[in-house]
Amino acid sequence: MDSMKLKPSAGQLAFMDWEYGVFFHFGIRSFFLGHKDWDNRPMPAEAFNPEQLDCEQWIRTVKDAGATYAILVCKHHDGFANWPSKYTDYSVASTPWKDGKGDVVREYVNACRKYGLKVGLYYSPAQWGGKISFKEDREYDDYFINQISELLTGYGKIDYLWFDGCGSEGHQYDTDRIVKAIRGMQPEILIFSMWDPDTRWVGNEDGYAPMPNFNTTTDVDFSMLATEKEKLARAKFLPSECDFKMRSTWFDCELNEDTIKEADELMGIYEMSVGRGANFLINIGPDRRGLLPEKDVQRLTEFGNRLKARYGRALPFGDAEKTADNEWSIAMDGFSTERGEGEKANALVNRVVIREDLTDGESIEEFRLYAHMPAYRSKRVCLYKGDTVGHKAICVIPTMRTGRITLEVTKANGEVKIRDIKAYYAE
Repeated sequence: MDSMKLKPSAGQLAFMDWEYGVFFHFGIRSFFLGHKDWDNRPMPAEAFNPEQLDCEQWIRTVKDAGATYAILVCKHHDGFANWPSKYTDYSVASTPWKDGKGDVVREYVNACRKYGLKVGLYYSPAQWGGKISFKEDREYDDYFINQISELLTGYGKIDYLWFDGCGSEGHQYDTDRIVKAIRGMQPEILIFSMWDPDTRWVGNEDGYAPMPNFNTTTDVDFSMLATEKEKLARAKFLPSECDFKMRSTWFDCELNEDTIKEADELMGIYEMSVGRGANFLINIGPDRRGLLPEKDVQRLTEFGNRLKARYGRALPFGDAEKTADNEWSIAMDGFSTERGEGEKANALVNRVVIREDLTDGESIEEFRLYAHMPAYRSKRVCLYKGDTVGHKAICVIPTMRTGRITLEVTKANGEVKIRDIKAYYAE
């Protein structure tokens, strides 16, 4: 089966190393609390006036909490453009903010570059507001491409373009034309979910990846409203991303402070997204001031500190060594299977992190983890049975003391390559 393995692109390999991103839902909806998607309630542009807008506060906060990339909603389903688009009068140019001369996208992109985060832009292809509705397919495609062109030619290199499929279920886009335009303007860009995707939606907005979680797939989820998955023309290597909300809503951050997730829950989501080979993407909605709310900042900071404490430094096991045709081991310096020797060469362990080398494609389909006993060190006990590893598998185990841990791959598609194995202890 080795010949059937699909290789990721360099961009996809890089994307999986990003691991942790933050979504910013911000726009006209931020000024109309309680409004819902597709409710057709008017939201006049004159209400948009984030007098304290500080995108550096956003990006500095999430950078300090460990994020490596960010995504800004540039146009949501309501049609409001967070940049002065020439193709609609429903944009920041028609607002009192900075006398109509402001540009949220510009300030956001500049902040990302200042703090070294990868730049992601969200765009909803479908919309109901801003005097634009589905008319002739080509007319709407023109509008779509014109706005995307502004975003992809006016702000330098964009790393990630995030399309939301919600609302597009009944519309036929000229996908070949759209993709050609996007790839022509930004040849290295990664596209989320639709048409010519480089990454895929995990299929829920709770942040949890399934198990197993294969990177190679023949169909994808693309919308909460779709009743079935979209079939791909051929199998593709598509890393998954788990988007979810800090609160119970994407916008409306001033209404539901009681729903902010606890740091312990965020850690669980991380271990069931990144820990299952997917990316972790948490949303925080900036408030009407244009700032991240204080309580959300506190919780994200707490989560970031816990993440660093738990996975910032591995236990002093050596590098992974191949010890059999289908086994790799890590051991502490001085470990010995003989009784009476190497007594101090062990440690408390309750997490093992495995990373597969995906350069030539994904191989591991099932595996087991073993650890040698603390006293009867010539014997080992099974700690964990798992399925896919992919970019990363976080194996949470009962706390035990050991000096040697072994990965046994019990089912694989071709040659297995291990990037590394690390052991951790979290109190």
